[in-house]
Amino acid sequence: MDAGLTLTTNMALVFGLLGFTVLMLVLEWIRADVVALLVIVTIGVTRLLPIEQLFQGFAGNAVMSLIAVMIMGAGLDRTGVLGKAAALILRLAGGVEARVSFYVNAMVGAMSSVIQSQALSALFLPVVSRVSARTGIPLKRLLLPMACAILCGTNMTMISNSPLILLNDLISSTNRNLPPGAQTIEPFSLFAVAPIGIPLLIAGLAYLAFFTRRLLPDEEDRQKVTPGRTETYFAETYGIDGEVVELLVTADSPLVGMSIGEVEQLRQAPLILALKSGNESRVAPPGDQMIWVGSVLGVLGKREAIADFANTQLCQVQARMRNFTELFNPTRAGISEVVVSPSSRWIKKTIGDLRLRKTFGISVLAVNRGEQVFREDLRTVELRAGDTLVLHSMWRDLAQTARTKDIVVVTDYPKEEQRPSKIWHAVAFFGLAMGLGLFTNLSLAVAMLIGAVGMLLTGVLDMDEAYGAINWKTIFTLACLIPLGWAMDSTGAAAWIAQEVLRYLGAWPQWGMQVVIAVIALTLAQVVSNVGAAVMMVPMAINIALASGANPAVYALIVAVSTSNVFIIPSANPVMMIIAGPGGYTARDFVRVGVPLTVLMLVVMLVAVNLVFGR
Repeated sequence: MDAGLTLTTNMALVFGLLGFTVLMLVLEWIRADVVALLVIVTIGVTRLLPIEQLFQGFAGNAVMSLIAVMIMGAGLDRTGVLGKAAALILRLAGGVEARVSFYVNAMVGAMSSVIQSQALSALFLPVVSRVSARTGIPLKRLLLPMACAILCGTNMTMISNSPLILLNDLISSTNRNLPPGAQTIEPFSLFAVAPIGIPLLIAGLAYLAFFTRRLLPDEEDRQKVTPGRTETYFAETYGIDGEVVELLVTADSPLVGMSIGEVEQLRQAPLILALKSGNESRVAPPGDQMIWVGSVLGVLGKREAIADFANTQLCQVQARMRNFTELFNPTRAGISEVVVSPSSRWIKKTIGDLRLRKTFGISVLAVNRGEQVFREDLRTVELRAGDTLVLHSMWRDLAQTARTKDIVVVTDYPKEEQRPSKIWHAVAFFGLAMGLGLFTNLSLAVAMLIGAVGMLLTGVLDMDEAYGAINWKTIFTLACLIPLGWAMDSTGAAAWIAQEVLRYLGAWPQWGMQVVIAVIALTLAQVVSNVGAAVMMVPMAINIALASGANPAVYALIVAVSTSNVFIIPSANPVMMIIAGPGGYTARDFVRVGVPLTVLMLVVMLVAVNLVFGR
């Protein structure tokens, strides 16, 4: 690296863009994908990168590998692999809590090495809920350890962790900007990080096995959790109880000419789940649908309260279910819980604005946000990531809504037809992709795409299902932020920071500088996305290593692994956000479990990296 670098205009532009990105990701005034788009546009306008290089992130190995992994994960789920996993856990554990928890953690930890972490947490949420319901173990003592185990296991391969997927692309960028004669940095192969990831997973599993009961004690398990999907559970947790009753609207009823939304605003109005007008019946009638003479309402509530409402509104209570028998068949419709995903388009929108009944055919009965449950005036509730919604819908409509990736369904419900006959096709092509990535010189992206294409050709998934399996917000954000890391290299900004760091830390031993780099990286990852932290830190770490005579690959790997250790602040990690609502966790729970685990992961990672890769 050149000595005595001076701060240039381009470097200052990169630092300004870096500061803006961090600020926006922390304050969340602008969506993360919009921030990423602003970053790539600014880089293009200011010519911090050549235009022909600006959009290479969209076709880079990192993006294509992530797309392929998401598709293969959906294929494994569609063929019932995860359902078999739940059955295996129950059979091996025999209902003993310590065994159940350990087997759940070990299974997801191992699977997280080959399935993208956010997708795995969403896929396993109903699996663990089912295990909790069948064993009676509080879900609170299963979900947070499961999420931690997923994050501990993501460092065993280069394909399930966004910073590690991104790492090779950032290394390639650094190689392009090395001074003449400097030795290039070798990219990491598929399982090159396994000697680091395996000790991390073992340490994480041991920590969770010995300390989960102490960190999440019995007295706190009396909070509202989701041990089962029964009427009793919904009544105790949300106050949603009673039975479904049919009300016939008479000619004298004041409800005639009113909309569903207006009726719901009436005092003591029951929950309206269905409406029959003429010959048309539907679940979750839209708020603007009108009620006429002869309309039949399917309402949920206590029979005495419904009878009082019917007397007031001059409606007839039907003695038995006549019109909605098929619609309310438990195999076709019911009440469910879902969690608003961190990448959801529903975030910062009110339930009324979303028009969920008209668009998706689902009714929102309650919203659970931490310790607070909303039951009244739900149309005005603005949704946040991690909110738990109680819905009533046809199962078909719920499955269709879940495909949008805006929600993660917690409830175990009758889904669309699975493809168990394709299970060996899915497993075979997944194994083929792993083998090609490990034993051939194919790029990781090509190896993973071979597995994904194989699943498509053999009917494990169709193309529309493959598109639905991809979290496009994650892909878009990743592709747009990659050029920021490239710009830090090409402008010399990363080298300038390395020079300034060494001015103060140059006399420190290598392990001391590694600790500083790791702490900065994991701290930054707590407040911005792990991808953003990796993009900012990897070029800096590589240049610090080059300037100090250390192994740049080691420093890059330290950053990538450190940015994955996001256990403390749930909003900083989609895996934690997904389980926060269903588990009923508080900020204190995450701090109590996450702080010691973060320190443990830091120590084990630094020791393993230095033992395996030396200087």
